[in-house]
Amino acid sequence: MATVMRAQSGVTVVVCLVMMLLVMLLGASAARLGLQGEQAVRGERDREIAFQAAEDALADAERAIDNGSAMVAQGSCGVDPAWQRADLGGDDGGACTAEYGAATGAAMITGMGFLPFKKPRYVIERLECHQPGTDAADPQSCYRVTAIGFGPRPGVEVVLQSVFIPK
Repeated sequence: MATVMRAQSGVTVVVCLVMMLLVMLLGASAARLGLQGEQAVRGERDREIAFQAAEDALADAERAIDNGSAMVAQGSCGVDPAWQRADLGGDDGGACTAEYGAATGAAMITGMGFLPFKKPRYVIERLECHQPGTDAADPQSCYRVTAIGFGPRPGVEVVLQSVFIPK
C-alpha cells in the first residue's frame, strides 16, 4: 500500500506544476494585453493633444486674417496650392508658414509634460469664393488655412485645413 501512495504523490506534483505553468501563462498574457491597451491610450492622448494644437493654430490664423496681420502665402511658396509645398513642420525655418502667435501675439506653452513639444504652424492662402446668389464676376476673398499641430512627442502630428471667409 505504501508503494501506491508514492506513485500518486508523484502524479500530483506534475499536475500541480502543469497547472501553475498554465496560470503563469495566463498572467503573462493578461499583462501583455494591459500594456498594449496602455500604449494605445497613450497614442490616442498624444494624437488628441496634436489635434487640439492644430485647432488652436486654425483659430490663431483666423484672428490674424480678421485683424489684417496675416502672412498670406505668395508665389514664392511654389505653385498653388501652397500648402502642398510649404514646410509646415518649420524644419526649413518655416518658409511660407507662420508660427502660432507670430501675427496675433498669442502665447502657447510647449515642451513640458503633456503639452505639445513645439508650437503649431500654419499657412494661409487667398482664394476667390463665390457665395450662392451673388454675381460670379464679383468674387469675395476667402482664405484656405492649413495648420499642423504637434503632440508631446516628436512624430505625433495632425494636419487640419479649413476655408475661412472674413466678415
